[in-house]
Amino acid sequence: MSSQSAARLRSRYVEQVASDLEENRRRQEELAKRIDLLKQEETLLTDMLELAERYEGFANASRLPEQAQDEPAHTRPQRDGAAGSTARRTPPSTPAPAKAAAKRATKTGAQRTSRGPLLGDLLTELLASHDTPRAAKDLRDELMAKHPSRRPTPQVVRNTLESLVAKGRIQRHKQQRSVLYTLVR
Repeated sequence: MSSQSAARLRSRYVEQVASDLEENRRRQEELAKRIDLLKQEETLLTDMLELAERYEGFANASRLPEQAQDEPAHTRPQRDGAAGSTARRTPPSTPAPAKAAAKRATKTGAQRTSRGPLLGDLLTELLASHDTPRAAKDLRDELMAKHPSRRPTPQVVRNTLESLVAKGRIQRHKQQRSVLYTLVR
């Protein structure tokens, strides 16, 4: 092997390694963004799970307690160590993953209060401004236009809308393969 061919081989090897390193870093950034999105989705899902567990005993949705207009979507119980604690104790039959999810949800609840209005309240306001049913995608686009600091994923918007349907605050309509939402009047 001549010195020229060795130099070319070494040059190609260096280029390939640099290209692989760049690709690796790009994939790491993509995965970091995906992890952030999954964490947001996990928080929403744990909130929904807690809500479902809270109202598990209600067989008829019309028997669910009414929520005042100025009241937040749901309040978090105080932590067990708080003075005068009225925290709901998890029954012993609840599996360990649900307990851990509830604990994580309680920790993130305190952080979430400083961010401004809840996503469900913003989506409800947007639906109130329209007389016709709206798709989740349209609501997300409108939300991001009116509130640029809020950048929820499409899945988070759909989950929030489904949570509002479960609470009876909005209605779901299916038209062919599309799902549309309207405010309950």
